[in-house]
Amino acid sequence: MRNFNEADRKKKQARIQKEENPGNLSQELLAVLDSRVKVSLKDGYLSCPMAWKIAKEFSVPKIAVGNIADKLGIRVTDCQIGCFKVDKTVTSKPMPKDVDDKVIALLEVISKNNELTCAKVFELAKQAKLTPMAIADIANHRKWKIRDCQLGCF
Repeated sequence: MRNFNEADRKKKQARIQKEENPGNLSQELLAVLDSRVKVSLKDGYLSCPMAWKIAKEFSVPKIAVGNIADKLGIRVTDCQIGCFKVDKTVTSKPMPKDVDDKVIALLEVISKNNELTCAKVFELAKQAKLTPMAIADIANHRKWKIRDCQLGCF
């Protein structure tokens, strides 16, 4: 297990600018979220699906949960679109089959407009009745970069 240390935090802050308190949450709620994140860890890590679950449970923005994980020095794992996996490279999987050409065309437009975000991947997956990972696989296969994680990880 590799901890999220101060050097990692500084490197991330140089890349990603986030508000100090996304969602403008009260100190009481931040303390409750802090505790909830801590008890939700598995082997010292917070999974992406669990972070989403916590955000939904407390009706807070996902970025607020990601921000708490950062402050606690906790790494997020199990990205739902595969962004933390070493094997996400294009050679790891064959191109997904039975994908509608309209989905690929829409992905291409979104990518060209520099709008291929985590949120857009989930939105497109819902519209196309595919998994977010399937959409991300198409993007990775074409070497399109997904950005703006909803938890603030990338």
